[in-house]
Amino acid sequence: MDPVVTQPEFHGDGVILAADRWDPPTRSAGGAGVDRKGVVLLLHGGGQTRHSWRNTGRSLAADGWSAIAVDARGHGDSQWAPDGDYGMNALVADLTAIIGELGEKPVLVGASMGGMTSLIGQGENPELARGLVLVDIAPKVETGGTAEIMSFMRSGLDGFESLDDAAAAIAAYTPNRVRKPNPEGLRKNLRWCDGRWYWHWDPAFLRGGDEPTRQSDSILRYERARDAATAIAVPTMLVRGKQSNVVSEEGAKELLELIPTATMIDVAGAGHMVAGDDNDVFSGGLKGFLDDRVVHAR
Repeated sequence: MDPVVTQPEFHGDGVILAADRWDPPTRSAGGAGVDRKGVVLLLHGGGQTRHSWRNTGRSLAADGWSAIAVDARGHGDSQWAPDGDYGMNALVADLTAIIGELGEKPVLVGASMGGMTSLIGQGENPELARGLVLVDIAPKVETGGTAEIMSFMRSGLDGFESLDDAAAAIAAYTPNRVRKPNPEGLRKNLRWCDGRWYWHWDPAFLRGGDEPTRQSDSILRYERARDAATAIAVPTMLVRGKQSNVVSEEGAKELLELIPTATMIDVAGAGHMVAGDDNDVFSGGLKGFLDDRVVHAR
């Protein structure tokens, strides 16, 4: 049975946030369907949209979870921040507002910027969620990797003449990923304006802090993230791309020391975009963690 798909809106901190939601098929009188296990909130990285979680959302719904992928402020179909604020405090305020509307504690699954938002949010508000999955993000991030992310994002500010040009830019940035022969799927991540294709995020996003930390002062950012990690008490998992240039082995080790109960999956052949680089390994590891560490912890 297919999941029930809806497109709710959430009220963030002064912005309206677009989302996709996949709910498990309702169990029928004849026994078909699955028992609902809870909510998983999926938060993408900077410069991405909620559509990066499409396969994960459907997979989680088939396993009994209500999965919700939200466009961060200034991304995808969510509103742009009227004051241009895309810093970590604003992102955490949006996250807190979303969970307030849900009416139940979710499991937070955040990639890159979404993972840092989840880490800070949960560490500074221990009652926020019931579980935490950090996708290639830790308090210690490698400056070379974050510089590459920002360089890639800046390189598309002038737009692209065609979808093929946008696909070529992605292929150059993620050489370890198999390039899809048809670039039409990129339409959801781009907007058409004045005869060119532009990434579906507010250019003002680049003015305040880097991706994924969203804070300009690297020392204060690191200390804040470390403090948040030491306060994490919910089941936690780090999913790291073995070829990541953002989270090193040293950074992963430090996270596991800060959160002694956390577990880790090191995905071979994957880089920083680990959820897309090897979705089968990612989704399988995620579902195993949710069943073993979250459901059984209730």
